[in-house]
Amino acid sequence: MSAEIVSTGTELLLGHTLNTNAQYIAERLAALGVYCYYQTTVGDNADRIGQVIENALNRADIVITTGGLGPTMDDLTKEVVADLFGLPMEMHPDHLAKIEAFFQRRGRKMPENNKKQAMLPAGSQAIPNHLGTAPGVIVEQDDKVVILLPGPPFEMRPMFEETVIPYLAAKTKINPGVLHSRTLKVVGPGESVIENRLRDLLTVQSNPTIALLAKTAEVHVRLTARARTETEAAALMGELEAEIRQRLHPYVYGVDEESLASVVGALLNERNLKLAIAESCTGGYIAHQITNVPGSSDYFLLGVASYANSAKENVLAVDEETLRTYGAVSPETALAMARGVRRLAGSDIAAAVTGIAGPGGGTEEKPVGLVYAAFVAGDKEEVEKLQLFGDRVTIKEKTTYAVLNRLRVYLTEEARP
Repeated sequence: MSAEIVSTGTELLLGHTLNTNAQYIAERLAALGVYCYYQTTVGDNADRIGQVIENALNRADIVITTGGLGPTMDDLTKEVVADLFGLPMEMHPDHLAKIEAFFQRRGRKMPENNKKQAMLPAGSQAIPNHLGTAPGVIVEQDDKVVILLPGPPFEMRPMFEETVIPYLAAKTKINPGVLHSRTLKVVGPGESVIENRLRDLLTVQSNPTIALLAKTAEVHVRLTARARTETEAAALMGELEAEIRQRLHPYVYGVDEESLASVVGALLNERNLKLAIAESCTGGYIAHQITNVPGSSDYFLLGVASYANSAKENVLAVDEETLRTYGAVSPETALAMARGVRRLAGSDIAAAVTGIAGPGGGTEEKPVGLVYAAFVAGDKEEVEKLQLFGDRVTIKEKTTYAVLNRLRVYLTEEARP
């Protein structure tokens, strides 16, 4: 059985909004064993939406749309689908009552145009929306199905999980476990280096398959196996995963939903160690990543975003002479920042970064992307020089990953006999 994804919204075509819905739905369809050969994005125009959905219905058994279920004049998807199937639109009083209650809970009066969201194609099945005002819709006719979902991802995803997946599983009678995926997360080498190390596997593997996905500061190696059950699929991947881990050692830091920050946090917890961070060029981004992990207060004591030199002096006790002689971006200043934040927090481990994130501020001697990262733990002190490339945000993100990975390596080495 095949499905096609149609994303509506002019904002997607203009690049104002990133289309994460299509990625999410495609991934969930693959897990269900439903093939997806086409994805289309179309603006808020009734004729073009109708043409795209009609073409999709000619190619696929199931069409899943996102967007166009709102209360405004340019929300057209339901009406277009109803017209394609020759169905009248009907008011659903129960859904109207839910929409009115949604506004009442917020102490507001429902605008008149929200009544439009309670209008559904005759004979269709509604998909409950617990987080917004737009119910989704399932329309069936002959052997074709159109599933309409709202555009906001925080509304769409729960609706897909709670209603669409059980519906598709029942309709397709495909065991959702036929396709099993596992993502190995790699930090350090780039995509081309990883491809060279895995080249023979990439060319000969058919089940499981291997795919590389380059991110800003890491690379994901995705393994996908097809089998009758998830257990069988996982067994198929076991030997291949072990081979990949051996070839990429020690750069695989985690799998699937694990983040580099969560892995570092788990290692700190295991060793009962406390961490403090001092940041200049990253402006608190390292601490942000660390504290995104639930329970990080167990091991993270303090983060200081000492952006100005005065903050480095007054908060971290970096000597004025150090700043004057070597500059804010120097191994000496980075090390002084790490020592300072460790004293301030009373932590076991401290890390500090200072650098030039750009786009201005660089010189021939100290170009944009130059970063010094210092680490202090026990009687061990070190400073690492990084020369990174990219825009300001990319350099901040790459610096953050470099620091977290250095902490991971240190904590892993400490665990060895």
